[in-house]
Amino acid sequence: AQGGPRGKPRGSAQVGGHSVLRNSIAVRTFADWNDPQPGFFEMDFVAHCGKSVAGRHVYSLVLTDIASGWTEAAAMVVREQVLVTETVEGICAELPFPLLGSDVDNDSAFINGTLLNYCRERGLELTRSRAYRKNDQVWIEQKNGAVIRKMVGYGRLEGLESAAALAKLHAVARLYVNYFQASFKLKSKTREGAKVKKQYYAPATPADRLRASDKVSAEGKQQIREVFDGLDPVDLLRQIREAQRRLVSFLGNKRRTSPTACARARHRRLRSQPIERLAEWGDPSDSSPARPAGPNMA
Repeated sequence: AQGGPRGKPRGSAQVGGHSVLRNSIAVRTFADWNDPQPGFFEMDFVAHCGKSVAGRHVYSLVLTDIASGWTEAAAMVVREQVLVTETVEGICAELPFPLLGSDVDNDSAFINGTLLNYCRERGLELTRSRAYRKNDQVWIEQKNGAVIRKMVGYGRLEGLESAAALAKLHAVARLYVNYFQASFKLKSKTREGAKVKKQYYAPATPADRLRASDKVSAEGKQQIREVFDGLDPVDLLRQIREAQRRLVSFLGNKRRTSPTACARARHRRLRSQPIERLAEWGDPSDSSPARPAGPNMA
């Protein structure tokens, strides 16, 4: 880039400003949580970009409560700081307990004055992970894979229609995951020589952990009970399947107009097969919907 009067590259002031802002936010690692009360979340983006990050695609903004594992996700068409705060505000309205703090990575959609002021105005604690240290956010990274990728898959989603379909899936999936999907929670971890010994609490759903917590208000527990009493897990799974089929229709259209490398490889394999075996393969443009993870009770 062309330099200024002293050869300083253009845009360096903005970069320096971002570094100052980032350094003003405290760093929190995995070991720093110390069993917090419900309300402290890790927050991250999941990109639904397929095999290429080029161009515009849909994102999921994901929040996971450290204490209970309660997970929320929202579809976003762009990563923009004002939209992040508006989306978080909408998520807070659905929570049965208050948001107390958020831990983010070093994404510029999080490390900015808009989100920092939003947290300060509401008395929320904002912390960040170390750069390039995914282990600092193990809770949200685990949910990104076990919940979001299990439900949505790895295909590419573009446009408002696919974002609306993704939002519908998230709205149904949150009820199934938080009220019916049990999971383990780490209780302790000790090292004995070269071995690491882990102990876990009994499997429980996020809703069960919140109801058992003395840090959740009676009103919050009553809200959880009322919602739970009106849910049917079988019907929720049916709605999840329908929402996934809707998403697959967008993925299928995208792959027919612009085949991925995997689709091309499969077409090459098809051409090499005897004609009587083609029916066994089906349409190479089709894709089966990802199935939601069942309760991890093993």
